Order: sequence, then structure tokens, then C-alpha cells
Amino acid sequence: MKYDREQVMRIIPQRDPILLIDSVEELDPGNSITATFFVRPDMAIFQGHFPGNPILPGVYTVESAAQATSLLFLSLDRYSGKLPLFCGIDNVRFLRKIKPGDTITLKGSLLSENMEKAIVKSHVEVFNGDEKAALVDVTLAIR
Repeated sequence: MKYDREQVMRIIPQRDPILLIDSVEELDPGNSITATFFVRPDMAIFQGHFPGNPILPGVYTVESAAQATSLLFLSLDRYSGKLPLFCGIDNVRFLRKIKPGDTITLKGSLLSENMEKAIVKSHVEVFNGDEKAALVDVTLAIR
């Protein structure tokens, strides 16, 4: 399954300026996802992080991983239309800088799901080109 930005917005509740997924290249609902985000040079955050040497803040990278996780699970009928809430982030590693004009690819996979409590966890690898830029395990409560 492939989704463009408009289709992404039909699944997850985030909107600009915090929508950090542009497309979904592959999706196996509840199992795996490959999504992309173009780091727009005109994002306001670059005015202060860091002037003259702009770098995407790590919290934005983590948020993009959470949004990929949201897409992974909200694409299932049992969670469709629900609100994904951050419960935790674990095993975060930042390996490469992400700069304005870069396109990152997020590859997420199911780690666990507690259907009774609607708690889901995924492992997301973030790539900048061919290089791994970050790793993060995301836990969401779906309400």
C-alpha cells in the first residue's frame, strides 16, 4: 500500500506544522511500514536550531518515528479513528545529522501489541539517504 500526504492525514490526526510524514511507500498494517519525510528548509525551527548550521532537532526525529508508528497501527480497523498518545520512547540513538533539504526514510516494525489495553510498541530505524541516522522504540496508547 502507498499513501500520499493527503491519505496520511486521513489516518493520523497530526497537521502542519507538526505533520512529519509526507508519504508511505510500504505498509503492512500492524506489522511494518516504510514512510518518508522531506525536511523542508523553510521550517521555522531552523531559525533557532542552529543559526548558520541548521540541524533537525532530535525531538522531531522521534516525533516522526511516533507518527510512523501511529500509521502502522491506526491503519488497522480496530484502531481506525483513534487518538495515538505517546507512552514512551526507549533505546534512542542519534547516529547522523539530519539537515534542511534531506529526505528521511522511516522503517518501522511491530515489537509488541497489547490489544486489551490498546498499547502498541514499534522499532523504527530512520535513514538519511543510505545511512542510518537514528533508532528509536516507540510506545503508544491508542485511545
